[in-house]
Amino acid sequence: MRLDHYLSAAGLGSRSDVKKLISKGLISVDGTTVKDSGYKVDELLSRITYNGATVSYAKNVYFMLNKPKGVISASRADLRNQDETCVVDLISEEKHRGMFPIGRLDKDTEGLLIISDDGILAHNLLSPKKHVDKTYYAELKSELSLSDKEHIESGIDIGDDTPTLPAKIETINKTSVYITIHEGRYHEIKRMFEAVGNEVTFLKRISMGPLKLDPTLNPGEYRRLTDEELSLLI
Repeated sequence: MRLDHYLSAAGLGSRSDVKKLISKGLISVDGTTVKDSGYKVDELLSRITYNGATVSYAKNVYFMLNKPKGVISASRADLRNQDETCVVDLISEEKHRGMFPIGRLDKDTEGLLIISDDGILAHNLLSPKKHVDKTYYAELKSELSLSDKEHIESGIDIGDDTPTLPAKIETINKTSVYITIHEGRYHEIKRMFEAVGNEVTFLKRISMGPLKLDPTLNPGEYRRLTDEELSLLI
């Protein structure tokens, strides 16, 4: 791997940023100062330092974001209206990485999103064949009857070619529920409740597979996934 690629992937800045560091003689490889941006390094074996401090390489990065309302689940490159805010804009670190949201939430939906540059993880979590559980907290306009609850749980026609897969609903009170689904259809949960004559007034994703939203994160806040959390997903 080129030295400038390594440093950029390690989070020291953009390619142009790290080239400046290299040209100033601030980077050493195995104890020797290197001023060639194209110098080849082994990302596993080479010891690379910046101003004497070891620079660690991470192949991919992973963030947990508590998505707020009003923000689009897209990368900047995929955003149609460039004046709108997308979820990747909320991550101030690793801007050079080409990160994207793994999965999507509606613009007016809050909650758990994984932001990463790992396409393999995205495929594993989003593939329809995987049926990864996604649990949401939902507030409803009207009380959910037992028959409507059972109808949704057994799979319901929302106007697509096939009914939804069976869901699981845990009642909190008359108009608040936890609902777990296994697909990712367009506006799926809202359409499921609309199909029984109800309406979702608030929706927040609280878990995706084994990963749960950190309750200390306010809407718009994020943090890196811990090694333990990452091991649950990979």
